[in-house]
Amino acid sequence: MSYSFFATLSRLKYIDRWALMRNARQENLSEHSLEVAMIAHALCTIGNIRYGKNLNADRAALIGLYHDASEIITGDMPTPVKYYTSDLRRAYKEVEAVAEDQLLRMLPEDLRGAYSTVFFESGEENDAYMRKLVKAADKFSALIKCMEERDAGNLEFRTAENATRESIERMSRELPEVKDFMIEFLPSYGNTLDELVKNG
Repeated sequence: MSYSFFATLSRLKYIDRWALMRNARQENLSEHSLEVAMIAHALCTIGNIRYGKNLNADRAALIGLYHDASEIITGDMPTPVKYYTSDLRRAYKEVEAVAEDQLLRMLPEDLRGAYSTVFFESGEENDAYMRKLVKAADKFSALIKCMEERDAGNLEFRTAENATRESIERMSRELPEVKDFMIEFLPSYGNTLDELVKNG
């Protein structure tokens, strides 16, 4: 029997983000997910090394890779719509859960349990905290996109940039890893390759 899970996931590259905005450069869900995975891994690594946490950075990266997979089925719901009311947000969460369950059913039954813990909290120690860092990584990726658009001369993202930066700053009060990334790594985004290599 043939299963369609990975073929379906390969369609992440066809889903464009920021559909309601004029983009200087279009961003697809596949590249966004990779960036979220890398940043989530970094945030957990910072937590482990600097703050004595016991976080599974590899698992955080995996969750980052899959965090928007349900949008293959639902599409990318624009943030202003998704968060318009608490009822709408709750309803969209239910739609996401149905889509994630549908994706899991595209796997052989003996593999579903292993992948369900990627989509849903496992109950493992520190899983909830780690998922907060994945959410922060998602916000960082959004902020980086906004900064890139601004640097390209596109002012369409200025409101989103301010709101996303404020959201990250709120997160940094609870999550010291977020503050460290914001101070030490975020300023380099937007530099040229020569500047990045020269400054290390």
